[in-house]
Amino acid sequence: MAKEAPTFSVALDDGTGTAQTISNDVETIDLATPRGVQDVTGVNKTSIERMLLLADFSCGLGGTFNDAANMSHAVLRTVPSTSQTRMLTLIASGQTLAVECLVTDYALTKAQDGSLKWRAPCVGQGTTDPPTWA
Repeated sequence: MAKEAPTFSVALDDGTGTAQTISNDVETIDLATPRGVQDVTGVNKTSIERMLLLADFSCGLGGTFNDAANMSHAVLRTVPSTSQTRMLTLIASGQTLAVECLVTDYALTKAQDGSLKWRAPCVGQGTTDPPTWA
């Protein structure tokens, strides 16, 4: 794989559990796939020994408000009133990351210039497999 600046495809389940592609509305994506770490250094060691623990996932999506059918507002508007797991699928240069997650907020910000932006943080929802790019 070569270095590149790929475009992303972003699909997120709406309030009915139907995947909707909202790539056109998403302007920013930040994601992390951290692992827990435990210090397991014995008293007979002179350097720290560590062991990897459970995998996790977090993501922040940000974009421009769009209330058209099946776009960002239609997908995210039920976040404050529902407690459901949603599938988030990110595709970049043929690499796919699909994660069951919880969207923990749907925050809207109206700037002085008149723009209306949104931000939606997501966290992994305890599936049996860690998030993996395929």
